[in-house]
Amino acid sequence: MDTNTLNAFIAVAEQGSFSSAAEQLFITQSAISKRVALLEQQLDKKLFDRIGRQVSLTSAGRALLPCAEKILMSFEDARTVIDNLDNTISGTLSLASSHHIGLHRLPSVLKKYNAKFPQVHLNLSFSESEAAYQGVVKGHLELALITLAPLPDPKICVQKVWTDNMCFAVAKDHPLANQKGVTLLQLQKHHAILPGPQTFTRLITAERFTEQGLTLDVAMSTNNLDTIKMMVKTGLGWSLLPKIMIDSEMKVLDTDQADIYRELGYIYHTERTLSNAAKRFIDLL
Repeated sequence: MDTNTLNAFIAVAEQGSFSSAAEQLFITQSAISKRVALLEQQLDKKLFDRIGRQVSLTSAGRALLPCAEKILMSFEDARTVIDNLDNTISGTLSLASSHHIGLHRLPSVLKKYNAKFPQVHLNLSFSESEAAYQGVVKGHLELALITLAPLPDPKICVQKVWTDNMCFAVAKDHPLANQKGVTLLQLQKHHAILPGPQTFTRLITAERFTEQGLTLDVAMSTNNLDTIKMMVKTGLGWSLLPKIMIDSEMKVLDTDQADIYRELGYIYHTERTLSNAAKRFIDLL
């Protein structure tokens, strides 16, 4: 059992496909199959059921998955501890950012970091906050910059960096645009455009309506806030958006609601030793 076989096993488990796992790891499908077969031979257990093109974990595979992720994270942790000994700021920093933070909060930090530590290779990906969160939980990412979860996993260290003041917004010609003291009951009668049901921002919105025994009429859903902003501006519905995104073509509703905020920041795994590169990035944040 080595890191190559474990990486192959995890990739197939996550992708549900040998071919997709091969693409993810930049190796051939036959190489992936050989690594998984070797691991099954070493453990004397079948790890995947293969029915046609469908690939799913067996009970042994499900038991192995969290152990494999922890082994790889421990290996990376050992490498980091050794690399940190010489106090240099170099190597690769793997981090993910939500699209919103990447567009509206991160550029100035990245510019400063790149100028100060040019020897660090930033492996930066953009994804939904929930996906980035899972990347840290599973040990794939060292840091993630996300909308912070209301109830974080105890294995995750959470640090707030920014606060987004949220507001209900509509197009200037929306029927509610010039009304005072708009209630959630009134909003319920109009189409909403919101992120997906499992996103932290959607949960914040739904909670307000649930408290009053109301439901949301979500006409359209996308996890990209800039796309939501565009659809709101064209008059397709209302949304709950960060105030920093509101422009002259939109109207912030005068509602009877107390202020709504969401917290943005960074997370990392509590069992992981941060690299010098990650520590310096946090310093800049």
